[in-house]
Amino acid sequence: MKALLACPILFAALVTLGASARAARPMTVDDLLAMHRVSDPQLSPDGRWIAYVVGVVDVPGNRTDSDIWVALADGSGTPRQLTASPKQDRHPRWSPDGQWILFESNRGGDFQLYTMPVSGGEARPLTRVATEASQGIWSPDGRHVAFVSAVFPQFSSKPFPESDAANREEQRRRDESKVKARVIDQLMYRHWDAWVDGKRQHLFVLPIRDGVAQGDPRDVTPGDQDAVPTSSTFSAGDEFAFTADGRHLLHTATPTPTREEAWSTNHDIWSVDVASGERSRITSNLAADGLPRPSPDGRFMAYRAQARPGFEADRWQLMVREQATGTTRSLTRDFDTSVEGLAWTPDGTGLVIEAEDRGTKRLWRVGLEGGAPQPLTTGGSAGEATVAGGRIAFTASSLSHPPDVRAVPLAGGLPTLVSKANEGRLRELMLPEPESVSFEGGGGTSVQMWILKPPGFDASRKWPLVFWVHGGPQGAFMDAWSVRWNAQAWAARGWVIALPNPRGSTGFGQRFTDEISRDWGGKVFDDLMAGLAWLERQPWIDASRMASAGASYGGYMMNWFQGHTDKFKALVTHCGVYEFATMYGTTEELWFDEWEHGIPWQDPDFEKWSPHRHAAKFKTPNLVIHGELDFRVPVHQGLSLFTTLQRKGVPSRLLYFPDEGHWVLKPQNSALWHRTVFDWLNQYLR
Repeated sequence: MKALLACPILFAALVTLGASARAARPMTVDDLLAMHRVSDPQLSPDGRWIAYVVGVVDVPGNRTDSDIWVALADGSGTPRQLTASPKQDRHPRWSPDGQWILFESNRGGDFQLYTMPVSGGEARPLTRVATEASQGIWSPDGRHVAFVSAVFPQFSSKPFPESDAANREEQRRRDESKVKARVIDQLMYRHWDAWVDGKRQHLFVLPIRDGVAQGDPRDVTPGDQDAVPTSSTFSAGDEFAFTADGRHLLHTATPTPTREEAWSTNHDIWSVDVASGERSRITSNLAADGLPRPSPDGRFMAYRAQARPGFEADRWQLMVREQATGTTRSLTRDFDTSVEGLAWTPDGTGLVIEAEDRGTKRLWRVGLEGGAPQPLTTGGSAGEATVAGGRIAFTASSLSHPPDVRAVPLAGGLPTLVSKANEGRLRELMLPEPESVSFEGGGGTSVQMWILKPPGFDASRKWPLVFWVHGGPQGAFMDAWSVRWNAQAWAARGWVIALPNPRGSTGFGQRFTDEISRDWGGKVFDDLMAGLAWLERQPWIDASRMASAGASYGGYMMNWFQGHTDKFKALVTHCGVYEFATMYGTTEELWFDEWEHGIPWQDPDFEKWSPHRHAAKFKTPNLVIHGELDFRVPVHQGLSLFTTLQRKGVPSRLLYFPDEGHWVLKPQNSALWHRTVFDWLNQYLR
């Protein structure tokens, strides 16, 4: 591992392949949609092969097809497509003997688990569960598979044939009923873009041999509670794992009592005996715990933990629990950034973790003995790391390169490009490299910002600027590729794109992240205005042609800009918060609103930073975008903003999606989104 530490700078060079060398033409939205989407690399147990997922956008079909590919981990040879269904094949997992790939697919209509021999042949159905099956994993001995299914909990204690039949009948009754009303008794009745409808995410265990099920699956987490997080905020991968001996299943359970799960972040790790079904709570931290990962020898359990109850953006620390004694310690107490994914090294002497670092996401090695984490990569963004057979496999991307699978030996060496999914497409395009700059924000705080200049940039000319604000608000603009807000697609229009990371951003220390809570329009606004002033001083920026755009919290800031600055010729608000009181009453994750603003009937300053209070000053032309299925920032936020703008006579346009949530995911909708946004900005940035 130490030898590898001498090589991190070379990883950046591999991720950002000299875009100017392949210069041909600027990127279009069609090019963005044509890029293959690589994810979820999984090393074979011996470390020789990597299975991964490649998504291909089908624009005419308005969907994305995904298949599983395999390639040699040393980068030699040609990657081979393992599955070829016209639907979604994903989440590949190797059997412990390396002979089988377990995956999930909706090739039969709904999502079920399948197995396929690595040597070739047809995929074999493994499950036929009325409520679908997903996220399958193997036990270490290969004798069981565990998976997730969303069931009606009132049937979950029955034997599987009875419960499955009852689930099927209940779903059929609801689907066929002419009455679509819902009777709801407690919160968290919908999430992101889907109604929960009284279901619970349960864990099932299925015996298996030679890729074939040996009996019925068994619900090992019955009852009215979710066995895995329902919010992606508290998930960093498969939130369950078998112990080394295969006798127990460790999992991240949602808060109890369930009446409080909409405002509590208290996720705990539980253990369930696979044979008896006996369950026990392993952690009792009042904040969130999650991502249990037993060590290869079974002596330890690594996991992530937060310290402050109720705060979803608190720093995640890497914890290790000695299973025999219950003694727990943090391996990253002095590491001032959040741990995301984690994986044990095969010898159990340490872990490979993922963590943000000043606008990048890196892999780090953490020794079981403690000490400062050692960086394994630099530049770009690395994630989804798996470790096996003396290798690390991961996805790597940058603002100028879409994700690809790479691998590097644990003993040291250069990262190897494995997937090669977009080489031909990239050679056709001119993709400028981003620049990282720092400026002095509010109170003299140092703030980092990415700048992406247009293809063919000439510093002697003046260029229009589009100033982005990221969501979260506890998030960051990373040196990473995005299939939604893609800076290259925007810069190709002839605009300079600025991506600042002001107060509230992650990866710059927890204090920096904390300084946005209950101060949404304060220090962060000062930072953003300081960044804009820095840009205005650059000789190549045309300060008379500046626009701003943002989504979620970034959309909120567009609404705050409306009442607090006239610097911009136009604004784009995507799914932005506009009225705090109605937002609190209709969003699903109350822990977020209560930490960020308080409780309306308890906190007199609850609406202090609400943009609607400053509507009298609104005058900047504004494109408003919102989806009907956005349950995080419900659609009335965008409709209220648009009504205000129209009533005041402010030039405005509403792009409304009845079939999208917080993100615009369908390909044809994405094309319309880009076309509408670019047409709007073109009116004011010509």
